[in-house]
Amino acid sequence: MRVFWIVLGSVSLALGVIGIFIPLLPTTPFLLLSAAAYFRGSPRLYNWLLHHKYFGSYIRNIREEHAIPLRAKIISITVMWLTIGHCVLLLGIPVWLRILLIVITAGVTVHILSYKTLKH
Repeated sequence: MRVFWIVLGSVSLALGVIGIFIPLLPTTPFLLLSAAAYFRGSPRLYNWLLHHKYFGSYIRNIREEHAIPLRAKIISITVMWLTIGHCVLLLGIPVWLRILLIVITAGVTVHILSYKTLKH
């Protein structure tokens, strides 16, 4: 089972990193799943993740304070809307897909804004 948790944590971490660059792939849930899986599979990987230069504070803020830094909120919402705006306005996709993308993006925006804001 230990190998299963390590593999799950690693795949989840990879998806979380990819989610930083692909707007509709959620980063936070994958990072939290990685932490949970590493906790079960490898104390060393769990500690590495929690003390990681970029991911560590992000995971701790979400888990302990249920908050996201203001800069992260601004960047994630801006990049998400710019990317989806490009898709909706400039790509020849069906109207139903445009509407779906806008609804999903609005939902993700509301979800991000529902977290408290860290101002440091």
